[in-house]
Parts: sequence; C-alpha cells; structure tokens
Amino acid sequence: MNMFKAKLAASVAAISMSVAAFGMSASANAETLKLSHQWSTSDVRHKVAQIIADEVKAADVDLDIQIFPSGSLFKAKEQWTPMTRGQLDMIVLPLAYAGGRIPATNLTLMPALVKNHDHANRINESPFMDKIEELLNEEGVVTVAKGWLAGGFASAKGCIHKPDDVKGLQIRAAGKSFEQMLQGAGASIAAMPSSEIYPAMQTGVLDAANTSSASFVSYRIYEQVKCYTPAAENALWFMYQPVLMSKKTYDKLNDAQKDALAAAAKKAEAYYTEEGRKQDSDSVQVFKDAGVEIADLTDEDFAAWQEIAKKTSYAKFVEETPNGQELLDMALAVK
Repeated sequence: MNMFKAKLAASVAAISMSVAAFGMSASANAETLKLSHQWSTSDVRHKVAQIIADEVKAADVDLDIQIFPSGSLFKAKEQWTPMTRGQLDMIVLPLAYAGGRIPATNLTLMPALVKNHDHANRINESPFMDKIEELLNEEGVVTVAKGWLAGGFASAKGCIHKPDDVKGLQIRAAGKSFEQMLQGAGASIAAMPSSEIYPAMQTGVLDAANTSSASFVSYRIYEQVKCYTPAAENALWFMYQPVLMSKKTYDKLNDAQKDALAAAAKKAEAYYTEEGRKQDSDSVQVFKDAGVEIADLTDEDFAAWQEIAKKTSYAKFVEETPNGQELLDMALAVK
C-alpha cells in the first residue's frame, strides 16, 4: 500500500492533477485480481462474486476484482492448479471438485449430511469447517465466502419419500456419493449431465433425477415428472460452493484490503443464503403451477436415507480418506 501511495504522490506532483484526475490515477494504480467461474452472469454464484467485487471497489483500498464468467478464462475443473500457484487469484467452485486432491472435501457433497440452510450455516461456523479450511490452507487456498446450494428429487413414476421409493428406478444422481447411496437403496444409476435429464425422461430412459433446485427449473424438468421432492426443512442434497482465493494472492494484500475483502464476503454470504432459500421455494411454486405433486421429506424420511448413506457413501468415504472417520464424525456432530 505504501508503494502505491508513493507512486501516486509522485504522479500528482509531476502533472498537477485535479481532484477528479487524482481519482482516476488511484484507479489506474489499483491492484487487479482475476476471478474465474463456470456460470453465466445471471447465476447466483456470479452475483455473489459481483457483490464482493463491487464492495471491495467501493471500499477504495486500491483493489479491483475482474470477473471472468462462463468458463471464459479457465474451464471449471482446470481452475484449481493455477489458483494454488498464484497464476489465478480467485474462483467460485463446488469444493467437491477438489476431492481428487483433497479427499476430505468430498464431505461437502455428501447425502443426508446437511438438512437445511440453517444447518448449513451452523456447519460453516463449526470445527469441521475449520478443519476443511486448514486443509485448504495447506494446499495454498483461502476461503473468502462460504455458501451452500440445495437440491432434491423429481420422478416420473411417483413420489420419492423413503429409500424404498427408488427401488427399481433408473435415476440420474448429482455426485458419486449420491450414486452410491441410491444404488444401496435399490436404484439403477444413469450417469449424465443435468442438461440431458429432460430428453432422457421424455424418451423413458430415465425415471427420476436428483439435481439442484435451480437446474430443475432452468431445464424445465417439471414438464416431464409427476412428483417433486424439494429442498425444504429436510433436504438430502446440499453442495458447498465457496469463493476461494490463492493464498499467495491473499498474503500479498495489506490490512485495509483484507478488511475490505472480509466485509464484502460477509455481505455476499448473507445474499448467498437468502438466494439459496429463494431458489428452493421458487422451484416448489414452479412445479405446483405445472400441476406436479410436492412431496416434502419428514424427519423420519431423512433419518431413513441417512441410515442408507452410512452403509454406502459414508462407509466408502471413510475407507478412501485419511482420517475419514474423524472428519465424518466432526461433520455429523453439527446438529
């Protein structure tokens, strides 16, 4: 920061700038960070990033954040390495994408681990998330803003409440751990991106699907199903999708810049939670308007799914992950 100020003062003295021109010089000398993500500018995750960029700029701490949406700078799963090396400053990423490098992060997309948005917020402030942050720091990554998005199930055959309801169904699941749980409940798995759910249901290749609330609406799945099990008081599918920063970049920031970033993140996190809830409730209304039956999960339903998950997804995670049982217990301890 002192270096920026010294250069700015010299420039002002040399050409006798006006007050307005001084402001332009400050902007020109500001540090510019590159933030990459895979979504469109209408997506909630872009808007979270934009809040951070806008708030940091408004703080006037010689720091700008330039956002590259829609995979225009790096493809989604190609962002991690350049960020850890400091070649890319910031990303918004489903953290489970890093599961191959940091196995513990697979817990951030684990069935029946997070019940609802209030529970997600408690997890954000828990020793479990502190441990995840410690592991990220070791890999050269710092979390700027935390956020979870939820999802549910939709079926062309009938309502999905309990594990028995998926027996014999051909289902598209969102994530490896969900595939393991659903197979354990007797379903057959059809792997495909969420963009292919609609035609697969239309042609009878697929009986049911598990994806995010936003994807259920944007891909018009309500046109092909009889029943929708949304994310409500009990949800099986939650995915942690934080804003992350290269530790090399973060360590170069001065105290004023770090403070501005923290304040911006706090505002962005509040929006993230509010918008996540809204996406869930909005999806319910869309499906209702389309004449689709709504099937909320009870506490008993959630517990039944978690029992299946313990025998399948959780067991596999513990088997494959160093200190996996300890990490899982830490996550499950958050009530």
